[in-house]
Amino acid sequence: MEFFKIRRDIPFMRHALIFNLISFVTFALAVFFLFSRGLHLSVEFTGGTLMEVNYTQAADVGKIRDTVAGLGLNDVQVQNFGTSRDVMIRLPAQKGVSTAQQSDTVLAALKTASPDVTLRRTEFVGPQVGEELAQDGLKALAMVVFGIMVYLAFRFEWKYAVAAIIANLHDVIIILGFFAFFQWEFSLAVLAAVLAVLGYSVNESVVIFDRIRENFRRYRKMNTEEIINNAITSTISRTIITHGSTQIMVLSMLLFGGPTLFYFALALTIGILFGIYSSVFVAAAIAMWLGIKREDLIKGPAKKDEDPNDPNAGATV
Repeated sequence: MEFFKIRRDIPFMRHALIFNLISFVTFALAVFFLFSRGLHLSVEFTGGTLMEVNYTQAADVGKIRDTVAGLGLNDVQVQNFGTSRDVMIRLPAQKGVSTAQQSDTVLAALKTASPDVTLRRTEFVGPQVGEELAQDGLKALAMVVFGIMVYLAFRFEWKYAVAAIIANLHDVIIILGFFAFFQWEFSLAVLAAVLAVLGYSVNESVVIFDRIRENFRRYRKMNTEEIINNAITSTISRTIITHGSTQIMVLSMLLFGGPTLFYFALALTIGILFGIYSSVFVAAAIAMWLGIKREDLIKGPAKKDEDPNDPNAGATV
């Protein structure tokens, strides 16, 4: 399916060096902010108080969030769970304030705003749990990167695998750099979005690499740069359809999902935009500079009776 078809190839690789210099500067800034400012970790990683409250009628989450914020508590997470009457509240740890004192203060404020609230349970989430979550998240990230690299090495060739992994890690580091620079809250939901971006970004790279492989089989008179330009140009319509429809869904979560989904959708939005950019200007360019060629993908010499002008020459079934 195509919205349009571009008849003339766009010379993307002619400007590959400039775009990759921009990518390098952006990547370096992201790394700098990660080390200088660090991530603003949520209660799930740093530890704090977890409260579960119940209302006799459907709870107004926005009103609850405003009530708790009125106590001077920042980075409070309020969300429904189970039913519309059950609410989970995550509170950051406060120096000199115990879990019981913190929960009593919040419950008193909630009762003042709405007397029909009851406390189901309260517990302290220690920082050791957060440390374990962080370690598990890093392990998951490493496993995803390793799996993608092995998959691309088997499906294509090691040069493509290296190019795709560099491009994908470029996307991940830039997402983390945004969160470090603006000090947006980094939660488990954002970590899930980062892992989703890894898989999403590599899909675009695979589509382009697959078209490059087809072009190497079809167009024998084209050089590598022309092959890549043709591959990217011919997949632009597909890219617009795929990423456009995905971004519409993510944008709906960003605008209407409320605070619970806001940073999750924001991380996905950054990942989608930079995923398109990196697949075209980073992954393809690095693969070209690593010296990809027709012989890497098509083994064996051409047949003697094969017509060199045949666009399907060299194709295998």
